[in-house]
Amino acid sequence: MELFGDPAVWLPLTFAGLMGLSILIYVVLDGFDLGVGLLMPLSEDDEKDRLVASIGPFWDANETWLVLAIGILLVAFPAAHGAILTALYLPVALMLVGLILRGVSFEFRAKAPIQQKTFWNGMFFGGSLLASLSQGFMLGMYVMGLTWTWNHVFFATLTAVFLTVGYSFIGAAWLIAKTDGPLQEKAVRWAKGGIWGLLLGIGAISLATPYVSPRIFDKWFDFPQMLYLAPFPILSAALLGFLWWKLQRLPMAGDRYVWTPFAATMALFTLSFGGMAYSFYPYVVPEKLTIYESASAPESLMIILVGTLFVLPAILAYTALSYYIFRGKATELRYD
Repeated sequence: MELFGDPAVWLPLTFAGLMGLSILIYVVLDGFDLGVGLLMPLSEDDEKDRLVASIGPFWDANETWLVLAIGILLVAFPAAHGAILTALYLPVALMLVGLILRGVSFEFRAKAPIQQKTFWNGMFFGGSLLASLSQGFMLGMYVMGLTWTWNHVFFATLTAVFLTVGYSFIGAAWLIAKTDGPLQEKAVRWAKGGIWGLLLGIGAISLATPYVSPRIFDKWFDFPQMLYLAPFPILSAALLGFLWWKLQRLPMAGDRYVWTPFAATMALFTLSFGGMAYSFYPYVVPEKLTIYESASAPESLMIILVGTLFVLPAILAYTALSYYIFRGKATELRYD
């Protein structure tokens, strides 16, 4: 009763949950359309339009979740917002450049003269690569406590590469479901290669996280706290095994089970995110600021919560509606 009776406790916790949910949805949804952009150089010229068509109705809306997450961080945890963005100013700026470049290229590739289309396809890939690497670098620096040392930068560079490969994997999983024929077969091969980056990325972060602080180490290895974490690696290993097994059997006759790799990857990302949330709680800035220390006043949070109760269902409804309307296979991209 005390937990839900004290606004200074349950309001920061609620907003931390909403922010975490927004980040998770963004990573999964924008992750696959960034991944499709990363796969552009591997496709033939006549396949690139279908790759773009597979994400065309979704990519812009997917980025809404990033805006929501940063907005919650700003208004609900202003002290943490300042600390995180100050430490990560450069990679955040590069990520925004990449996202802008993607948006410009997406439009220009369709409207520019045909001889310039190859250039804008390259820019679309470049924007996807820059945004993915920046997000992976930020993830690595966050895990390392947002302190800039050579060792931390090296680790963040590794996570940048691994997350980029992981995005290409979820992009390939999306294409398996949204395409057919030779392009679908290619997507299966891309996913078989990308799964190793996914495995290495999860492994690298899992190995590094418990050594960030003695508190996290105790959470991972002290009994009985380790029992709370145990389901995450067990289920993640099972999902990775399932993905490898399923990819050996796709595509199947009648296009059966083509959504299973994408669904399993979403579950894997969710488990990885849940493990990180468990490890770092209650800190929003690792080992520096808790969600309670950095939260706005309860009166402010209550007002913001009322607004969130209107905005969040609207975003969820719009997202669900767009995915429902544009369900099925991606067709030929036409602008006439």
